Amino acid sequence: MGEIKGFLKVKRKAAPYRLVCERIRDYSEVNILPTTEHSKEQASRCMDCGTPFCHWVCPIGNYIPEWNDLLFRGHWEKAFQLLSATNNFPEITGRVCPATCEYACVLGINDDPVTIRENELTIIEYAFKNDLIKPNVSKKQTGKKIAVVGSGPAGLACADQLNKVGHKVVVFEKDDKIGGILRFGIPDFKLGKEILERRINLLKKEGIQFQVSTNVSVDYKVSKLKKDFDAICLTGGSRVPRDLKIEGRELKGIYFAMDYLTQSNKRVAGQKIAKDKLSDAKGKKVVVIGGGDTGADCVGTAHRQGAVCVAQIELLSRPPECRTKGFPWPSYPLLLKTSSSHEEGGQRHWSVLTKKFLGENGYLKKLSCVKVEFVYEGRDAVCPVMREIPGSEFEIEADMVILALGFLHPEHSGLLAEFNLKFDERANVKTDANCLTSVDKVFSAGDMHRGQSLVVWAISEGRRAAHCIDKYLMGRSNLSAL
Repeated sequence: MGEIKGFLKVKRKAAPYRLVCERIRDYSEVNILPTTEHSKEQASRCMDCGTPFCHWVCPIGNYIPEWNDLLFRGHWEKAFQLLSATNNFPEITGRVCPATCEYACVLGINDDPVTIRENELTIIEYAFKNDLIKPNVSKKQTGKKIAVVGSGPAGLACADQLNKVGHKVVVFEKDDKIGGILRFGIPDFKLGKEILERRINLLKKEGIQFQVSTNVSVDYKVSKLKKDFDAICLTGGSRVPRDLKIEGRELKGIYFAMDYLTQSNKRVAGQKIAKDKLSDAKGKKVVVIGGGDTGADCVGTAHRQGAVCVAQIELLSRPPECRTKGFPWPSYPLLLKTSSSHEEGGQRHWSVLTKKFLGENGYLKKLSCVKVEFVYEGRDAVCPVMREIPGSEFEIEADMVILALGFLHPEHSGLLAEFNLKFDERANVKTDANCLTSVDKVFSAGDMHRGQSLVVWAISEGRRAAHCIDKYLMGRSNLSAL
């Protein structure tokens, strides 16, 4: 612990965002990277707790107090090495992770928590800037070949880990570029794609092979995959969206969030979209249904496309701004989250149920809505029941609706059907404790196995799958099980 009274002397101060009037005109990252001196000062607030709950709650088990101390002392290379020991892509989690670790920070019991995510980002960006990161090619080759199907965070983490111990790894991706949700789902204003390219180029130099525009089961037969590789890891994500099947759903102007974000990211990258396929918010009144992070990303994207107005509606009631008894420390609390997108404008509405879509000549014009409340019926009721509030009906004008309601499960047709895999009660790919599916030598990780979750959980899943695959092939493994 570098500064014993750092948490008493220094108050939490987060790095700023770019000005709204500036950032709303482009898709460059909204955050301004903190200076090294700023992060050193903030790292001094870490108390090096006897029981570091930040480490306990982190899905990848980051050594947070240790690298905070190294950052404070200016031991950059050691801090980078310790950070990289548990996190394959800290430059990504440092930008998009919701930082569950900060909600479990002991300092957060009676003060503001340490700026853990920003400190992580400072360490990795310092390492890149000062040439501390170089391609590390394994000197020992095992002769084993592994196929990773899907190049999102779980697939990339799995491939990275397996490559480190000398296995030959080939990553298959059906899109024309690597990255999965990191490239096509997360807007550039949160994660610049040059950051992703920087890491992918490093993985290529380290020996990982990437095969894009390859839809396994269509372009590359499953039978051939089984024959060519000693093990297979499926990391295709959870891509079947939750729909809102109400009257008027067939009207033009209603889009799924991931389809909308994917197209926007492709347009930002320079790809031309046919006019009849275009989903553009320019000059439109936009309503985003769904109050989560994906919905917020849609809000920010609509602002940048030039929407006339943007509203985000959520079925649940407005979350509290402070912890409640139902979410005591160190649990991750249900709190009101205001993202950079919300700061850029628009309105947010809670406790709203969309009853039907209204239109003219086949095009969306309005939403018919009603206010709702959640009440407990009966003395022994465990879960609240949703009730419509009489007389609260209202309409919202809209030319465009974006459905950000989450995802149900992975796509069952095609790849998973050909493998003839078993699914769990949530319709995700079923695995045993060793990440092995119902088919021999076929493993699964990430959202495809876990269900829709965080990028940091996908990295954790990929790392664990790599450990299990290495053990399956070699009899034992020195790779981390996290």
